[in-house]
Amino acid sequence: METDKKLGTSSETTTDRDLSEQIKTATKESHVRAENTELMLSFQRGQVTLPQFKLLLCSLHEIYTALEEEMDRNRDHPAVAPIYFPQELSRLESIEKDLAFFYGPEWREQIRTPAATKRYAHRLRQIGRENPELLVAHAYTRYLGDLSGGQVLGRIAQKSMGLKGSEGLSFFAFPGVSSPNLFKQLYRSRMNSIELAQEERESVLQEAATAFELNIQVNVCPSDLGGLLITTCLTVYNPFDSGEANAAVRRQRFVGFFLALVTVTMGVYAF
Repeated sequence: METDKKLGTSSETTTDRDLSEQIKTATKESHVRAENTELMLSFQRGQVTLPQFKLLLCSLHEIYTALEEEMDRNRDHPAVAPIYFPQELSRLESIEKDLAFFYGPEWREQIRTPAATKRYAHRLRQIGRENPELLVAHAYTRYLGDLSGGQVLGRIAQKSMGLKGSEGLSFFAFPGVSSPNLFKQLYRSRMNSIELAQEERESVLQEAATAFELNIQVNVCPSDLGGLLITTCLTVYNPFDSGEANAAVRRQRFVGFFLALVTVTMGVYAF
């Protein structure tokens, strides 16, 4: 793949004037808040369930549908083109495979989306229509975070949940990226090369903070997710052999949600 050929020559020398470093600085306070959402604290207490994990996949599907449709539509925009890597980074197809695994073949008819997730998707579509340069902030915080955690989390999931092969774990895999670290260097270099007027740059930094806030709202569980957990996530399609079902589901209730939660959290602050 052409991108892989470029990885070997990619070098990363960042300064505090680079957009990637400015985003880190502008969102430092949000990093702390992201670690202390009710959902994250629930994980720390071990009070997490398989239905929560499934609902989180529903949210990821809604978010990435909006993000990737807007990235595709604006792929020739001067601020989007340098960071447009659909073959390497697109997540939607992978998420749909995981939804089919956990919900069954009729997953589209079963999933529901929390209000906070709908607000997130609405924001992505709004800026895609009106200010495509702001997509830079959302693509950076989501994709590079997911790429950072995918390799390790996928291996943990396969071992801990006793999954046979990679089914149910597609979201964590990036088959188009041969070296995550080198690819992240290339991505940051491309992003830092985007030419933005000062006002546009300030708007991107503000939007990065907005991206954090939207992710935090998605991670705040009880008030927004409670009803949906009851009405949409209690019917579980069993993807396991009957002899393994009970033990596997028990493992999923904790480990499955752990993986989803950590990935989403990494998606907003580990890049």
